[in-house]
Amino acid sequence: MSTSHSVNEKHRISAGQLDMPPRLLLGPGPSNAHPRVLQAIGMRQVGHLDPTFVGLMNEVQELLRYAWQTDNQLTIPVSGTGSAAMEASLANTVEPGDTVLVGVNGYFGLRLVDMAGRYGANVRQIEKPWGQVFSLDDLKAGLEAHRPAILALVHAETSTGACQPLEGVADLCRQYDCLLLIDTVTSLGGVPLFLDEWGVDVAYSGTQKCLSCPPGLSPLTLGPRAVEKLQNRKSQVANWYLDMSLVSKYWGSARTYHHTAPINMNYALREALRLVAEEGLEARWARHQANAELFWNGLAEMGMSCHVDAAYRLPSLTTVRVPEGVDAKAVAQRLLSEYNIEIAGGLGQLAGQVWRVGLMGFNSRPENVLLLLSALKKILGR
Repeated sequence: MSTSHSVNEKHRISAGQLDMPPRLLLGPGPSNAHPRVLQAIGMRQVGHLDPTFVGLMNEVQELLRYAWQTDNQLTIPVSGTGSAAMEASLANTVEPGDTVLVGVNGYFGLRLVDMAGRYGANVRQIEKPWGQVFSLDDLKAGLEAHRPAILALVHAETSTGACQPLEGVADLCRQYDCLLLIDTVTSLGGVPLFLDEWGVDVAYSGTQKCLSCPPGLSPLTLGPRAVEKLQNRKSQVANWYLDMSLVSKYWGSARTYHHTAPINMNYALREALRLVAEEGLEARWARHQANAELFWNGLAEMGMSCHVDAAYRLPSLTTVRVPEGVDAKAVAQRLLSEYNIEIAGGLGQLAGQVWRVGLMGFNSRPENVLLLLSALKKILGR
C-alpha cells in the first residue's frame, strides 16, 4: 500500500518494561486483588458467546446472589467500574419527573443526587452530618414530606466509614409505595447484607473493594418491584449501554448480543466470588469485624480516635481522626514513600480531618493491621 503522507513520529515513545511498585493498598479502594484472582484474569480468552463463557456467566450470577443473599433473577455484573452500576440503578428505575429522595450523609449520597438529576428526576434530599446515619424516624419524615418513587441510601458510605442500618426501611418504603435503592460498594463481601430479608429493591456494588478483584465490573441487582417498574416505563432508558431491558437479554436465557463483555474481568470476578463462597459469608464478615477491631483498639492505644460512632462503624472502611497539628497529607505521603502503604485523606467536608483506611477482602488480615499501626506510630513519633 502506497501513500503520499509521511508518518508523524512525535508520539512514538520508547516505553520501558512495565514495573509497578509493591503497594499495600489500605485506602478506600481499590484493595489488593487476591493472587488467585490475578491468576484467573490472565487465563486465555474465549468469545463472549462461547458455550464455556455462557456457563461461567451463570456461575457469576449465582455466586453474586449468594454474596448479596438474594434470589433476584436480574443479578448481573455491569461492564464498567462501580459508578456504572450506580448509574444503571438510576437510569433504569427513574423516569423523567419521578421524585427521588436521597439520604445524603457523605460524598456518595451527593453523587446519587447528581446522577438522578441527569435522568430527569425531581431530586429531594434529607441530610445528616458526615459520619452519622439516618434513623427510621428521619426516613419516615422524609418519605412523608416528599412522597418519592425511589428512596436511595448509601449502605456503606466510603467517604465517612458509616454503615446505614436497613432493617425496617423497606417496610416504610412499602407504606409510602416507593422503591428502596442502596449502595453496597464498600459492603458487598465484607459487611452483613441480606437484600431479600431487608426488602431491598435495587442494589449495586463494585469489584475492587471487599471482593478483592481489580476494578472493571460492577454488580447490579433488581428485585421484582424494580423489574416491574422497568418493564412498565413510558419512556426508553436514556442510557443505551446501561439499559437493562437490553442487557438482561444477554445475561438471560436468550443470550442476545448487546455489547462485548469484558471476558477476562468476568474470569476474575468468578474467582473472587468463588473465594467468598469457599470462606462462607458468616466467616468472612467475622474476619472483617475482628481485623477492624484490632485496628480500632490499636488506634486507641496510640491515643487516636475514629470519626464514626462504634455502633455504626464500617469494618471495611475506617475514618481515623487526624490528631491536632498533624499534616494529614504529609503522613499519607510518608506511608507511601517509606512503607509502600497507601491510605487516603478525607473527601468533601472531611478533607484534612480524617484518614480513610480500608481493610477489605484479601487485605483484611492481622499482619496488615499491625504493619500499618507500627508505621503510623513511627511517623507520628508516638
